[in-house]
Amino acid sequence: MNEITIKPAGDTAVQVFCGKEISEAVGDKVSALTAALRDFFAAEKIAGIGEVVPAFSSLIVRYDPLVTDYDEVAFRVGRVAADIEISEEGGSRGTIVEIPVCYGGEFGEDLADVAAHNGITEQEVIDIHSGGLYRLYMIGFLPGFPYLGGLDKRICCPRLKSPRTKIPTGAVGIGGEQTGIYPMESPGGWRLIGRTPVTLFDPEGILPLPYKAGDMIKFVAIDKAEYDRIAAAEAKRKEKLRREKGAGA
Repeated sequence: MNEITIKPAGDTAVQVFCGKEISEAVGDKVSALTAALRDFFAAEKIAGIGEVVPAFSSLIVRYDPLVTDYDEVAFRVGRVAADIEISEEGGSRGTIVEIPVCYGGEFGEDLADVAAHNGITEQEVIDIHSGGLYRLYMIGFLPGFPYLGGLDKRICCPRLKSPRTKIPTGAVGIGGEQTGIYPMESPGGWRLIGRTPVTLFDPEGILPLPYKAGDMIKFVAIDKAEYDRIAAAEAKRKEKLRREKGAGA
């Protein structure tokens, strides 16, 4: 892999830059190197190595400075990176994850504003948003919050001038040229266009995160009846896993 830059990030991490811009090509490099480093460190069982955390155009390798040091980690990262080849077509994308969304109404109070800002109808916003395929570049801000690339410029919309103090769990929003999902109740300033009944981040740790950095997100439009059905199924699934986990303890 060419054109990477390795720098210290404090005294407990190495930061690896795979490019200078947010793009599919750079995202492919980050995803490929993240996967390769995780596999390498797991196979070699190198002492002192912690998480490998991807971002938009870089990644972090955490380490214990009492066990290893920057020079050693940087050397190993460079060796792994040198062995990676990525074709011009990419090929480092992860799984396509479908996220059902009930758009508008009580679930998407800003849908009309997004439509008006762009001079199109609410249904056109829904069709465009659910018709896209979004690269999940990184997870952050909140546990499980996906930063997605690929929003169609026809439905971009500025953030709210005054952020809300409370956004419901599962809210799907648009902020500038990005779209994302609030995995838990929190403040926020993105324009809300819908909500998903799928559990994203589970603070109890019973339900796994349904996606990871490098995956592609596909939003699927559903109605209120389907939303309620999926929400009920999610609750039953969690309760079943909770009982199984308790029985195995």
